[in-house]
Amino acid sequence: MSQPAISRFSVPELTDLPQDIRGRILEVQEKSGFVPNVFMILARRPDEFRAFFAYHDALMDKPGNLTKAEREMIVVGTSSANQCQYCVVAHGAILRIRAKDPLIADQIAVNYRKADITDRQKAMLDFAMKVAFEAYAVGDTDFAALNAHGFSDEDVWDISAIAAFFGMSNRIANVVNMRANDEFYTLGRT
Repeated sequence: MSQPAISRFSVPELTDLPQDIRGRILEVQEKSGFVPNVFMILARRPDEFRAFFAYHDALMDKPGNLTKAEREMIVVGTSSANQCQYCVVAHGAILRIRAKDPLIADQIAVNYRKADITDRQKAMLDFAMKVAFEAYAVGDTDFAALNAHGFSDEDVWDISAIAAFFGMSNRIANVVNMRANDEFYTLGRT
C-alpha cells in the first residue's frame, strides 16, 4: 500500500530549496531523525516559511514563566478544539517529551478539564480557549484570574499569542490536509 500524500498541495524537493531553509530542515532531521511534514509543506513558499518559523520560535522557545511543556499544552488543547489532527499529533509528541509524561497529551486533547494537570494549568488553558474562540470577550476579570494563579501580564500575552498563532496554523494545516508523520504517534510514549 502506498503512503498517502502529506498535503493536497505540491511539496518541493529538499534539493530545490533555498540554502537557509534546506539547512534548517536538515538540522531538524538530524535532531529528530525525520523531517516533520510541516517543514516540507511550508517550504513551498520560502518567505512564509521563514516568517512562520521565526514567530513560532519566538513564542515556543523563549525563556519565561511558562514552561516549554505548558506552551505545548496550549498548542495541543487549542488544536484539539480546532480539530487540527496534525498539530494535536505532532505537538502531542513534543508535549509528552517535554512533560516526561506519556499520558498528558492525550488527556489534554480529549478534555483538558479532566487531565492530570494543575489548577494553574487549567486556568491557562481556559484562557487559551477563550482567546481561540471568544477573544472579543476577554476582559479584566480574565487577567485577574490568571494573575491569581501567578501569571504575569507578559505570560498572558504569551498564552494569547500562542493560542492565536496556532489558530492560524491549525486552519492552514486543515486546508492543506497536512498529514502527521507516523513517527510522531509513538514519540514520548515509553
